[in-house]
Amino acid sequence: MISTGTLGATRYMVRRLTVADITQIEAVQQDVVAALEDKASLQPLDRSELENILGGNGVMLGAFVEDMLIAFRALLDPLDDDEHLGRDGGLREAQLSSVIYQEVSNVHPSYRGYGLQKTLASLIMNEVDTSRYHYVCATVMPFNIASLKDKFAQGLKIVALKLKYGGKLRYVFMKDLISEKIQYTVAVEVVMSDTVKQQQLICDGYVGTSMRLADEWVVRYEK
Repeated sequence: MISTGTLGATRYMVRRLTVADITQIEAVQQDVVAALEDKASLQPLDRSELENILGGNGVMLGAFVEDMLIAFRALLDPLDDDEHLGRDGGLREAQLSSVIYQEVSNVHPSYRGYGLQKTLASLIMNEVDTSRYHYVCATVMPFNIASLKDKFAQGLKIVALKLKYGGKLRYVFMKDLISEKIQYTVAVEVVMSDTVKQQQLICDGYVGTSMRLADEWVVRYEK
């Protein structure tokens, strides 16, 4: 067991998941997808991907109420991923082995509103061996507001906006787990719907650092 807590009056505990938990993991994924208005905003992990992570090529934490899985979060070592996110972030080939991915994060619809996603993010990042992994990367679909907020809250920055995974537009996020925070001197805000402007800023050396809701969602880029 890694941690315990309460959701209102309901107690829960967090532990590492194993291959024995796959059926419950798949059930939570199915319930999460069923509750989504935009099914394309989430890319569920299939059984082979789950087995890969649970078999030792990553870490997966799960939150349980009694014996029922209600939320989980995963990290994956991408190894020699053909679409390695580290390359999108400008890392050299020799640095790619020091990258770990934040994979899917799911909270059962019945247990939302308690900050479980944020809690699991903090707990799972504490499990990262920073002597081995120096960077964490992730992808998020534009306008997946909950996931975007989650990444920014953890200090990840947008380092690319491009087509990934067979032509799907995705933000690529990255965070240096070792180096000190960078002090930015220039900031520009762009509406999230303006893909071309954001891509140009990234090409000019800017990174996305936060977002806010004005008349529409706006992303802040700094360098």
